[in-house]
Amino acid sequence: MDISELEALISRCLHDFYERRLKKVRELKLRELLRRKNPYLFRALGTQKASEIVERLLADYISSSDETIFGEAFFEPIALIASGGTVSGAKGIDIMVETESRISAYAVKSGPNPFSSSAKSRQGQEFRELRSRLFKLQKQFDPVLAHAYGRKKARKKDLEYRVNAGQAFWQEITGDSDFYLKLVRLMKDQPIQHKDQYAPAWDATINRFTAAFFAEFCFADGSIDWEKLVEFVSAEKAPKLPKKRRGARRE
Repeated sequence: MDISELEALISRCLHDFYERRLKKVRELKLRELLRRKNPYLFRALGTQKASEIVERLLADYISSSDETIFGEAFFEPIALIASGGTVSGAKGIDIMVETESRISAYAVKSGPNPFSSSAKSRQGQEFRELRSRLFKLQKQFDPVLAHAYGRKKARKKDLEYRVNAGQAFWQEITGDSDFYLKLVRLMKDQPIQHKDQYAPAWDATINRFTAAFFAEFCFADGSIDWEKLVEFVSAEKAPKLPKKRRGARRE
């Protein structure tokens, strides 16, 4: 793949990444995020502003979802095209690269975050199932857990599949030791342009969430009704929330 083709591919993948981010942030619901957070911690930290809670909720959610979205919209399609492989139809496997004597099966992950024991077991099972399906082809089967960034090597107990990461992974599938640097180099100024386009949707969501939080979890004087918030998150039977609450502050 020449530089111009790679730059165009990176541009398309960045566009897809931001389009997915925009869709995600526009579809978010305040109540869905609040159910996943610890209201006691907000209270213990001395939080007084609804906007502070809202911005923390959004920042935490987007930070975690970005990793998944970026992997799916950026790393996976680039790895697929750059490797010359094909999309795998097998569960848990993303890319298949086949030669006359070998089939390499890649499960592509973003970074080298530790797998839980159950995730490791599941990944190993997915590779074993694929190996069984491909046995009749009589080719060497090469299962690879690939991380798009970082450094990672398999431990002895992980020997049922190889682990590769960062520069070594991209060089393996492209033959280019500099490929991992080209991925960031060829982004050029596109992220800034996309960020500027993304900002209005982000700000609008903060405004929308803050207004909803005031209506549902604040008293008429603007103070936070912590008990109502805890009830919403933890009560055995979730309370029904009116569109707008009025009343004196509960002490």
